[in-house]
Amino acid sequence: MSIPSRVEYQTTPSDYKHWKLDFNGQVATLKADFDENAGLRPGYKLKLNSYDLGVDIELNDAISRIRFEHPEVRTVVLTSAKNKVFCSGANIFMLGVSSHAWKVNFCKFTNETRNGLEDSSAHSGLKFLAAVNGACAGGGYELALACDEIILVDDRSSAISLPEVPLLGVMPGTGGLTRVTDKRHVRHDLADLFCTSVEGVRGDRAVAWRLVDAIAKPAVFAQKVQERALALAAMSDRPADAVGVLLTPLQRTIEPDALRYSHVVVEIDRSRRTANVTVKGPSGLQPTDIAGIEAAAAWYPLAMARELEDAILQLRTNETEIGIWLIRTEGDSAAVVALDAVLMAHQNHWLVRETIGLLRRTLSRLDTSSRSLFALIEPGSCFAGTLFELALACDRSYHLALDDAVRTPRITVTATNFSLYPMITGQSRLERRFYGEASALATVQTKVGQSMDANTAFALGLVTSNPDDIDWADEVRIAIEERVSMSPDALTAMEANLRFNGPENMLTRIFGRLTAWQNWIFQRPNAVGEKGALKVYGKGEKSVFDWNRV
Repeated sequence: MSIPSRVEYQTTPSDYKHWKLDFNGQVATLKADFDENAGLRPGYKLKLNSYDLGVDIELNDAISRIRFEHPEVRTVVLTSAKNKVFCSGANIFMLGVSSHAWKVNFCKFTNETRNGLEDSSAHSGLKFLAAVNGACAGGGYELALACDEIILVDDRSSAISLPEVPLLGVMPGTGGLTRVTDKRHVRHDLADLFCTSVEGVRGDRAVAWRLVDAIAKPAVFAQKVQERALALAAMSDRPADAVGVLLTPLQRTIEPDALRYSHVVVEIDRSRRTANVTVKGPSGLQPTDIAGIEAAAAWYPLAMARELEDAILQLRTNETEIGIWLIRTEGDSAAVVALDAVLMAHQNHWLVRETIGLLRRTLSRLDTSSRSLFALIEPGSCFAGTLFELALACDRSYHLALDDAVRTPRITVTATNFSLYPMITGQSRLERRFYGEASALATVQTKVGQSMDANTAFALGLVTSNPDDIDWADEVRIAIEERVSMSPDALTAMEANLRFNGPENMLTRIFGRLTAWQNWIFQRPNAVGEKGALKVYGKGEKSVFDWNRV
């Protein structure tokens, strides 16, 4: 499928076409009521609460607004406004007419949205309850799996299923297989039965197999959902009387070759297939206490994280041929260090905690982006603490060495680099860099708060290269030219393997299986060939498979 126009990731509840959001004290309810005629692209209808990227963009926005605008909410109930249908999963006709890149990026974004539910549950005390009040298939069940608990209506017809293998010739693309085993501990032989059944599982069997936590008859379903929502809320420490922060529209200018925000600037060089991403550090007097940041959407780390997240998503979807992102910073390192001290001192305050969470998830989006990432540490940079995470996320970092003590760029490690922004592996990026080796980490720990020039940073292993001003231009140019000449497919695979070298867990397996297996399946004729399962679905034709096992 061609992409005729730019995909927009910014929206507001007043513009939602697919979700209804209600608030009742500690409990927020998100009702799926997908408009079948409001698909993001032409060529399909979102029947039976099936979803596309546009549906998930709204879901991502809704969860973000609950996090920041409604601190009193402790439990989010995900349910359906349609009769007898919870969610039938990703729209099959959308997948059938989409390009390979579109399918994979769609799956990646939906994965990140669902991972975000679990991230908020683990770190912010925001709990999620899936109230499955109708048929629940594929990606619909994967959404439920991302919640803390699942209640299924026991009406003799509503079932949960992951029918992708038998019905579509692909596999669940949003963590279904992994969460069934790693999270819900469904016995592997029962999981095999479940994942090869089109009909799915309902009632007592769904509970016995651990596919859901509870069932309830229709007459008492609403009461059971309310009881469990309040029980989950009792486990949360989100404040009942705090004032939320309104997520005002981003101040952004879109140009043919640039995106310009208040704190982030993206400039695209199409001839070199590169994007220059510059993150500006905080400027002016920054608040040092909670009173100074409450109810302030313009607070630097919150505003910058929102802008950077949008820039990453815009580049991923709308600029697929731009293969290298050159990451720069600009500003006063001392201001970043001071900001980090505020984040560390108040990390348990709800707003600071949510801001740290947004930064953590945004940095993870950088990790999982299928682009080469090079950090360029130049005069005027402020790669310190939170902003040094940008360099640590990169595949390489080039740090200019100068004899001029005034102009020489420096980096600074702060306590935030050891604790606030773990990768999806659970490790900090410093731990990942040094494979958790205690001696190397201890040496870096002794430098916390100290500004380091290129030679010092290189000696500690914190940067890749430290060319002087004579070699800088040529070394960087050659590195970029070599990179853009290589196969994007091979680079994507290589980068994903090298970036996630730490311990395996549920999230790394979800992304690994998406990158390797689903990526592969989406290109196989059994799925997308002329008679592949995705292509003939809904046409009354039977799939024709190549029976050779590969």
